[in-house]
Amino acid sequence: MFRPENKIVVENGNDTIFTTYVAMEDLLDKLMLLHYEPEFVKNLKMKPLNRHYFVVQRNPGEQFFMFTSLSAWLIKKLGRSFDEPQEYDDPNATIASILEVIREIGVVVDFPPNKLKQGFGEQVIYVLNQLANAVLQKNNFLWNKPEIVSEQEPEPEIAEDDSELILDRVEEEMAAGSYSEPSDDEAMFRIDDVSKLSNKKDKNQEIVLSNVDSESWRLELERILPQLKVTVRTDGREWRAHLEQMKNHRAGIEEALTTTQSQLDKLQTDISMNLEKIQNREKYMNSHLEPILEQYRQLKDEVSKINDHYKSVSGGVTERTRELTQLTDQLDTVKQQMEERGASMTDGTPLINIKKAVSNIKSEIKEMDIRIGVLQSIYLQSKIRDKRLLDQNLSSPHSNINSYVNLVM
Repeated sequence: MFRPENKIVVENGNDTIFTTYVAMEDLLDKLMLLHYEPEFVKNLKMKPLNRHYFVVQRNPGEQFFMFTSLSAWLIKKLGRSFDEPQEYDDPNATIASILEVIREIGVVVDFPPNKLKQGFGEQVIYVLNQLANAVLQKNNFLWNKPEIVSEQEPEPEIAEDDSELILDRVEEEMAAGSYSEPSDDEAMFRIDDVSKLSNKKDKNQEIVLSNVDSESWRLELERILPQLKVTVRTDGREWRAHLEQMKNHRAGIEEALTTTQSQLDKLQTDISMNLEKIQNREKYMNSHLEPILEQYRQLKDEVSKINDHYKSVSGGVTERTRELTQLTDQLDTVKQQMEERGASMTDGTPLINIKKAVSNIKSEIKEMDIRIGVLQSIYLQSKIRDKRLLDQNLSSPHSNINSYVNLVM
């Protein structure tokens, strides 16, 4: 299959966007070759990609999920195990797993992983292109050169000049019924009279003598001579006109190409030399930066291990911090209770209340004692009175009976 090489020499920083568009179109072509529509879009129920999906920012969350899902699908087609990304997964862990597979297949990654977190851009398209290339290489897919099909040019036909009409041809068309009478608004020569005269001549086979004055005939001829013109309108949709235009345009292109061919050749030579210089410089920089990059990878792995250890340790610290918070709350509660009890012990208000209650009780006791004394004196007086009455009754029984009766009454 033919694949055009889209190489663009970037001279200004503003032109990098065009390389991204071209890379995105190449990625779509590769995905089409890998049958991503029936295997990825329909099976996983994803939306199909458009030509500029990963070039322009639309929805970062959706684009990042699409990038990780597509990367996982391509990694699985490489024969490697890779978990399906979920919406609540850690994006840093997912990106680290994808970049690890990229490095294993021999692709150099010289950009920070945070560039992939945004879900669009040159780095995202680069990673997907490298994965697609690896899958095509595994499937033994080769890009072939274009096959140019030779087409036989049709023999040129001689265009008839429709501007000249012969009276005999008009008579033949009239006889065949293919001639249409022109409209009234067009001043054209009418052939009906000629045909009628010819038919009449064929019938009569006689010489017709005219009795019209030659001078008046000449004047009439001069008057209607401008109207004896047959106008033929050329159709713009006719293929002969288009063919003629194509020939003219081709002649203009060939004439312009002769003047620009040398400039294009020079430009091609300069571009080839610049590309070769860039490739040599890239090889030189890669050869010198490879040890530093390897050291950087090792340090990065160590940092990731330290981060994992820190996360595990920080989990225990969090648990202990929670326990310390609970103990601190309990201590605050105990302190508050102790402060309340100390305040109640040093406060003299209850003692004063007790003293007041005791004084009230004592006053009440005194009143009760007085009442009891009064009652006792009344009781003693009543007993003494009763005793006197009894003694009197014993000394005089009749009077006792009377006093008793009086007492009873």
